Amino acid sequence: MRAIILAAGRGSRLGHLGANRPKCLVTLEGKPLIEYQLAALQRGGANEIGIVRGYRAEMIDVPGLAYFTNQRWAETNMVMSLATAASWLRDGPVIVSYADIFYPGELVRRLADAPGPLVISYDRKWRDLWARRFADPLADAETFYTDAAGRLLEIGGKTDRIEEIQGQYMGLLKFTPAAWSAVETLLGELDSASRDRLDMTGLLRRLLITNFAINTLATDGQWGEIDNPEDVALYESMVRKGELLLENPDQTTTAAGQ
Repeated sequence: MRAIILAAGRGSRLGHLGANRPKCLVTLEGKPLIEYQLAALQRGGANEIGIVRGYRAEMIDVPGLAYFTNQRWAETNMVMSLATAASWLRDGPVIVSYADIFYPGELVRRLADAPGPLVISYDRKWRDLWARRFADPLADAETFYTDAAGRLLEIGGKTDRIEEIQGQYMGLLKFTPAAWSAVETLLGELDSASRDRLDMTGLLRRLLITNFAINTLATDGQWGEIDNPEDVALYESMVRKGELLLENPDQTTTAAGQ
């Protein structure tokens, strides 16, 4: 199984933690995020991993990985970074991971095994985490709800109604060639400016409009995204209290250079 980490962007909201380095190299418990991602992806069954680089690309140099480059990282969004790996996406199923998150290998394996041409993971216990990250959880949370069969109905909108949020999208998903074909068709219908601005939830919303089926995979905590220095402090506190378990990068076959 193949996996891709989208690490082209610059983490401008990370302040001093993201200064002069890609956000996947921000450290958590003394190790860069990318090492936790690699550990989880490998334990989840990925035997070929690629990284899309852009900002400070030379700093991401891990032996044994494949590399793609978004030369226009500063002018484009995540979808165009993913498009640089189109050759993989056309060839077979690919797990796609954001670069500012961490998650367990067991979730990766479940995602790989989940049926459907496009499957996205989400956290049902999002309110527990968001309440600790934000003074007002609804200020950052986005709409997310599915039908009874777990098929996505809505994602990425703003709301002040908690019942419109069944969970929070995690930034970990699976594309099959059928899904990527639908994406390429959609991108071909957009003008260049719209393609450049398109983020992943925007892409998912557009696919829903075309009636493309998006399946979901639920989990309950044990993951996180890092948007600012306060997030790092929170997760490290949760690790110390035994509330959060991280994959152990030291037991995997690759380690990120720093």
